[in-house]
Amino acid sequence: MTLRGGATTLCDNDDRKAQRGRVTGYLTALTGVALIAAAAYCVWSAVSSARTPQGALAWTIFLVAAPWVAVPAYVVFGQHKLRGQRLSHRHTLALTENANLPVPGTAPATSDRMRIFSRLAGLPVLRGNSAELLIDGHATFDAIFRAIDGAHDYVLVQFYTIADDGLGQDFADRLIAAAARGVTVRLLCDRVGSHNLPRAYWRRLVDAGVHFPDPRTTLHRASRSRVNFRNHRKTVIVDGQWATLGGHNVTDLYLGLDPGMGHWRDTHIALKGPVVSQIQLGFVQDWHWQTGEMLERLDWSPDVIAEGVDAVTVLMGPTDDFDTGALFFFSAIMRARHRVWIATPYVVPDFDTLSALKCAALDGCDVRLLVPARIDHYLPWLAAFAFYDELRQAGVRIYRYCDGFQHQKVVLIDDDLASIGTANLDNRSFRLNFETMVMIEDTEFAARTDAMLREDMKATDLLETPLSHQPLVMRIGARLARLLAPVL
Repeated sequence: MTLRGGATTLCDNDDRKAQRGRVTGYLTALTGVALIAAAAYCVWSAVSSARTPQGALAWTIFLVAAPWVAVPAYVVFGQHKLRGQRLSHRHTLALTENANLPVPGTAPATSDRMRIFSRLAGLPVLRGNSAELLIDGHATFDAIFRAIDGAHDYVLVQFYTIADDGLGQDFADRLIAAAARGVTVRLLCDRVGSHNLPRAYWRRLVDAGVHFPDPRTTLHRASRSRVNFRNHRKTVIVDGQWATLGGHNVTDLYLGLDPGMGHWRDTHIALKGPVVSQIQLGFVQDWHWQTGEMLERLDWSPDVIAEGVDAVTVLMGPTDDFDTGALFFFSAIMRARHRVWIATPYVVPDFDTLSALKCAALDGCDVRLLVPARIDHYLPWLAAFAFYDELRQAGVRIYRYCDGFQHQKVVLIDDDLASIGTANLDNRSFRLNFETMVMIEDTEFAARTDAMLREDMKATDLLETPLSHQPLVMRIGARLARLLAPVL
């Protein structure tokens, strides 16, 4: 009896094991089917909604080759997630247009050189502006702090990254002091760029009367699936009369105080004149999109500067009808007659911009890219090497900045066009980030920009080693990183 009972128990155990095996097999099969279905849906979404053929192809290869990794990645980074945001942001744009904000709208007789940038921006080229180069962090934040300390009515501030370090605390102190004087202070930062900002920092500013929407809970950027679309703008506007923008963020790194990165080479631009209202318009739109509040009682009549420069603000982002960021760089390059100099930390262009750079060089233009030798983000740094060889073969010279890290975003075309702002020469700035560039037509300002870049090039080496002679890890990694170009 014991043997039979034992045999019965063994049979029951075998049956249970077999049943569990069948259930596991069914679940595995269902999971596989679900994964294939999800990957197929994502492929179709990428093919039908990706903004470039390169992006559609890259996502398709990734989804087919590694669906376990690619499907979750597509949920976060796939561009279809922007559809709701696109409608929301267009609603904001419509409201600001219908509000009849008195942004200066009288354009000079626009030169052929500037017409395309005005059309891209949907804003006129305006005369009577002053433009001051702010080279590196100390000059930039000294100017910003002086302007905030001198504010009478309001301060509008927006940065991609704010950190709770020495510079971040000084920055908070200035804003709090302004609010204590009765100045209205509004502050925006990006959730991704400022993800390490402590809640205590936010609370300190809010308790002091600074209007600072919580970046973790604001209406349009709370979803973790939307981290691919970021507001990369870095703007300060004081009383509607003075504005600055450029590459700096609010952290000690940008003062060159990080021992790992060393000297941080960056550029901001300080502006006065009618163009300030165009920059302010961008802040009003961003504020409404994040908070639902339409700002009123702002000064829309900045003083006109005698003998000033012609300028236009180009606001760009992923909700544009056209790929304004990509078209901005393409148009600037195609305007060149003898020179294209671009300072950028990242070189991950789309096919059209890559072709424009090569065509300009082949046509005899002096085409130079000023890029960092050091690494802050490994993937875009590595992907750039997959583009350097064909650029160099066409005659483009790659200058690698060796005295620290090169982060400025500057475009110099011939001897009369210069642009400074927040956009990099990469697909992220072309199509995924909200960015701002100011284009200026003026030979004197272009000459100052020329002198600045020539000084930077003294601290560079000329890249002459082809990818085939780089270490094996770079040869393989650059080609693999290039597959991710649509999101870099």
